[in-house]
Amino acid sequence: MQSPLHNPALFHLGPIPITQAVVVTWVIMALLLLGALLLRRRLQLVPSRSQAAFELVVATVDAQIRDTMLLEPGPYRAFIGTLFVYIFLANWSSLVPGVKPPTAQIETDIALALLVFVAVIGFGVRAGGVRGYLTIFASPNPLMIPLNFVESLTRTFSLFVRLFGNVMSGVFVIGIVLSLAGLLVPIPLMALDLLIGAVQAYIFAVLAMVFIAGAISEGQRPQSSGSSPPESTRTPP
Repeated sequence: MQSPLHNPALFHLGPIPITQAVVVTWVIMALLLLGALLLRRRLQLVPSRSQAAFELVVATVDAQIRDTMLLEPGPYRAFIGTLFVYIFLANWSSLVPGVKPPTAQIETDIALALLVFVAVIGFGVRAGGVRGYLTIFASPNPLMIPLNFVESLTRTFSLFVRLFGNVMSGVFVIGIVLSLAGLLVPIPLMALDLLIGAVQAYIFAVLAMVFIAGAISEGQRPQSSGSSPPESTRTPP
């Protein structure tokens, strides 16, 4: 049986091998970009069905950001929303005959986890400055710097391992059942796999929010503690 880590190249661009996961990712990116441009050109006060569906997705992402991060969603909507929609569509791309989800390839999941890792640093630095962000690693004392740094790496590791394990296991199990039982028997398993794909996209996005919110709150803590106004001058609730 072929290894789940096997990822043959479809063609080469010079010395660079292009796999199916890369091609499917390009297609998803093109569809998202084209859809966004078309919706932007056709925005109406009375929304069409497509605009209403898009607004529902945006409103849902905004509500989740407010509930999870306890922050206004504006600065984070684009990253979190794009992350969720891409993973959702990538997981469901298995509906296309002959297509293996890009998220079933560990390279894709590592790239997504690294995006979250960089975003955590970027949003943390934006909120508290470089010094404020770096103090996170010295909390509660400088002796914890190595352990806190390792923790940030293990969180990134857990992100791509969780996504890869769940998506790949679904593809693997369905492939085995399909080879043994024919075309109709795996249908319930395929429905379950689609549900798991949607849940995994949600979990990945929520974990990204939690990590970003943690970096923001920890990075702002030293500044806020030193600049809080006296009790007597604070505005009463």
